[in-house]
Amino acid sequence: MPTFKLTLAYDGTDFAGWQRQPAERTVQGELEAAIERITGQRSKCIASGRTDAGVHALGQVVSFQSETKLDGPTLTKALNAELPEDMLVFEVVETAASFHALRDAIRKRYRYVIQDGRLPDLFDRKYVWHVYQRLDVEAMRQAAAALVGTHDFASFETAGSPRLTTVRTVFDLSVERRPAELTDRIIIEVEADGFLYNMVRNIAGTLVAVGKGKEPPTWPAEVLAQKDRTQAGMTAPARGLFLVWVEYETISDFGFQIADLASKADDRQSDDEDALD
Repeated sequence: MPTFKLTLAYDGTDFAGWQRQPAERTVQGELEAAIERITGQRSKCIASGRTDAGVHALGQVVSFQSETKLDGPTLTKALNAELPEDMLVFEVVETAASFHALRDAIRKRYRYVIQDGRLPDLFDRKYVWHVYQRLDVEAMRQAAAALVGTHDFASFETAGSPRLTTVRTVFDLSVERRPAELTDRIIIEVEADGFLYNMVRNIAGTLVAVGKGKEPPTWPAEVLAQKDRTQAGMTAPARGLFLVWVEYETISDFGFQIADLASKADDRQSDDEDALD
């Protein structure tokens, strides 16, 4: 049976997460229902990671199998006609039969968006964490440096999704302030070979504690060494988290295609305006 690779974006505000759940609106449920209406066949959609309730995606990758005779561009157009307005399919292509969106992912990049200052941005309230205090971005940047590399991130894993190992490699962790139309944004981006449950949101909460001056820039390194979730900062709200892109090596240039699509989604977001792997 042919295997398809699908890349999509979604606004996670009104979803109970990615994974299909009884009596709940989920991204997987909406996508599988749309595919069934178009092809007449029920297909199981497997995502690169099961984003939690309220988490958004700019470049989620999905694999599914179907005996449909429709080609990728036709499926893309048909799905965008069927899906609700808070979901958008960038591309559907037939791919290697063995392709698995979750197992074959080699790295992912997440973004966490913070708005700091006294007044909240009314029109972006569903997509940022509003922190009333102005944050020290340089201190946050210094603190983030200790988390880059291969470490045991047990201190940044929320209980509820046990893993064989809590060791992950973070390739990049950036913190920068960017201008927006009404107020500034602090953008935290984390790129790694995999993520623990709520890992990015817990890192964001920890860095915000440093940005507020409650903890020194050396604190996250100390938290990391403790391997104890109770030692880290709060879990940042889901609404500020975005899955940016996913990279693969099983298909030539596949990762670059996804990165390009994610970049286009980023552009759209800036114009308009957890990870559970």
